[in-house]
Amino acid sequence: MSLLNSLQERILIGDGATGTLLYSYGIDRCFEELNLTHPNEVSQVHQAYLNAGANVIQTNTYGANYIKLSRYGLEERVKRINSEAVKIARKAVANNAYVVGTIGGIHGSGIRIETKEELKRSFREQLYCLLLEDVDGLLLETYYDFDELTTVLKIAREETDIPIITNVSMHEPGVLESGIELSDAFVRLEELGANVVGVNCRLGPYHVLKALETVPIPTKAFLSVYPNSSLPEYREGKLRYKTEPAYFETYARDFRNQGVRLMGGCCGTTPEHIKALAEGVKGLAPIKKKEVRSKKRVEIAESKQPDHLTLFEKVKTRRSIIVELDTPKHLDTNKFFEGARALKEAGVDGLTLADNSLASPRVCNLTMASLVNRELDLPSLVHITCRDRNIIGLQSHLMGLHTLGVRDVLAITGDPTKIGDFPGATSVFDVTSFELIKLIKQFNEGRSLSGKSLKEKTNFHIATAFNPNVRNIGKAVERLEKKIHYGADYVITQPVFSKEKIIEISEAAKHIKAPIYIGIMPLVSTRNAEFLHNEVPGIKVPDDIRARMAATAENSEQAIQEGLQIAKELIDTAMVHFNGIYLITPFIRYELTVELSAYIQQKDQQIAETKESQFIS
Repeated sequence: MSLLNSLQERILIGDGATGTLLYSYGIDRCFEELNLTHPNEVSQVHQAYLNAGANVIQTNTYGANYIKLSRYGLEERVKRINSEAVKIARKAVANNAYVVGTIGGIHGSGIRIETKEELKRSFREQLYCLLLEDVDGLLLETYYDFDELTTVLKIAREETDIPIITNVSMHEPGVLESGIELSDAFVRLEELGANVVGVNCRLGPYHVLKALETVPIPTKAFLSVYPNSSLPEYREGKLRYKTEPAYFETYARDFRNQGVRLMGGCCGTTPEHIKALAEGVKGLAPIKKKEVRSKKRVEIAESKQPDHLTLFEKVKTRRSIIVELDTPKHLDTNKFFEGARALKEAGVDGLTLADNSLASPRVCNLTMASLVNRELDLPSLVHITCRDRNIIGLQSHLMGLHTLGVRDVLAITGDPTKIGDFPGATSVFDVTSFELIKLIKQFNEGRSLSGKSLKEKTNFHIATAFNPNVRNIGKAVERLEKKIHYGADYVITQPVFSKEKIIEISEAAKHIKAPIYIGIMPLVSTRNAEFLHNEVPGIKVPDDIRARMAATAENSEQAIQEGLQIAKELIDTAMVHFNGIYLITPFIRYELTVELSAYIQQKDQQIAETKESQFIS
């Protein structure tokens, strides 16, 4: 009898966690490689679940794809690992259970994929390997990214007519990471040809049941659940799960009452949990109708709009000046606020506040932005790096920024910790700058990364960094286009020290509609120029500019004036091509950026007067 025919007549029991059991045997490495090196241990796992009452066994192939195996240098062994996995499972079940080929999701596993085509190629290779071994069905499990799941489901359905089980994973009960309701996701998966739709991983029985209470029994597909045994705890350097198998026996009946036809276990579950599931539904026929609990829809309020124009709105319509003023590395903030006041009086549109620039700890830029806005009524563009906060901290930080009224943020990767004061510090990089931009846009829709409602939409305008100081500016522009595709609203550049480079940027980016703030930084000495050119990533100072600064080596005041003159020449060119000027203050020498701000406004006044006289004449 086929897998689908069995599901039509009765409730089937899946197996539990393969990795958990192998780990308990003292094995802690690439579990899929064990199909080749330790086949007996893998077979013992299958046999343990069969003895516990499982009649659907999944192959030990969750991460047996090119992308995941490449972490272990095993990418050329995809075929052998998958083929052996099916053979081991087939031998273990001896025709007394169904064997389903498992293909796990990649999103959320800590692996970054550049393109969807890379994902498709990896999936197809593993899929063909499993199909060649004649599995009874496919199990697509642990997919947090619904787009990834629908992408691979379409491919699988085109290639085979065997049963396909699709299990999504939720951070929050009843809603996927993208904000899609679980019931809507199941309908979509049915439409694409899934024979079984369900959930696995992340959540334990309690929250999985809560989610299912709002889900109707599918009209064409069957329901499945593979919950974790519990939420994990971290003890003695390892993640551990509570093991209360009897708890699963009660939930087995509850799952059955929600219409579930296939139930097994995920992380932390053991043969004892699977035995409890089998005991819980023993003698019970599947149900075909149930009462669906209506889900209270959470209202998402529109965000309150600020009274003033944001920096993004200003640069779209007129000349705008923003100034980077580093927060101090110590607790004496007098000099910083002295500079902020001077820049406010100079008429700049806002400050940009770096996030521990050059990987050195400074007073929190969120705190300083809040104080500057409150005390000086001066808005800030707050930088957010991917380096210092994990995905939890980033979301908390964004909520704090919104609550304090910050509306302009710069999403950047961040300087590596090795260049800072604490080179042994750990860089987090849970996300890239691209993914951070995407996350902020999701906040603007009122949803956290998990898909949970924030109950209010944020209204961030997102700036992104652009480094034009490269040999191939075309490649840099392609990267910039990708950031804009992810949701960046406007651009600020690294400091530029060449008029020719400014013109090159204008030409290369003329098709980009996002406003650009061009970076200008006054040099203060020949040593400063040489340091920036030779030691700071992303900055190049041309030979002629370094020569001009070198000529002032014996006179520090002359060096300052030469640096200002160079900056003014660059500003003259920049003002022809760009609305936004981004001034970087060197060493908190705010008097330099005050002077340059006054120069820009004077030039704008001259331009306006010239236009007016031409109009009159």
